[in-house]
Amino acid sequence: MKKFSKSRPHPWHGLSPKVGASDLVNAFIEITPFDLVKYEIDKESGYLRVDRPHRTSSLPPTLYGFIPGTYAGDRVASLMAGADRGDGDPLDICVMSERPIARSEVLLSARIVGGLPMLDHGEADDKIIGVLNRDNIWSDIREVEELPRMLIDRLRHYFSTYKLLPGEPAQRVKVGSPYGRDHALEVLDASIADYSTEFGATDNG
Repeated sequence: MKKFSKSRPHPWHGLSPKVGASDLVNAFIEITPFDLVKYEIDKESGYLRVDRPHRTSSLPPTLYGFIPGTYAGDRVASLMAGADRGDGDPLDICVMSERPIARSEVLLSARIVGGLPMLDHGEADDKIIGVLNRDNIWSDIREVEELPRMLIDRLRHYFSTYKLLPGEPAQRVKVGSPYGRDHALEVLDASIADYSTEFGATDNG
């Protein structure tokens, strides 16, 4: 008889980053394209916490969350030009889905196809790009170059501007050109190694 935990595992520390194949990962979704409020995982409890209302009308163009069992530390920072350090958070991921997924705090399997290098005040804050596994439209995509350019442009614009208000000076946030699947997997492996250094290896992979 299988035994099941009676308590919910912590989304960051209690779940495996990878799902079988090397390019398939778990993604814990914090924000959907329909959310007018920015939610963020509470690192201590594992529940979603209200971070702040979105400051402008700009909304995330995809599902947005993080990959469990990852951490942006020195190894992740070493892969981004100009980074002094990682941002100390789990690795962010944006997931394309053909069908609208309107609720957050869900777990899904995503296939990594690339990423965006984001440098935020000297911190490496990569945005991995994935597609929902077994999606009717996106599941055959293997490389970020196969995605419509407009979707990537929307992601770059969102992350370049979502903290700004009209009349405020530009912040020191730089979002570079997208990188491909191979580099994204390198960032993933670095973040898993950084997690192991920071917290110890997980029991889940």
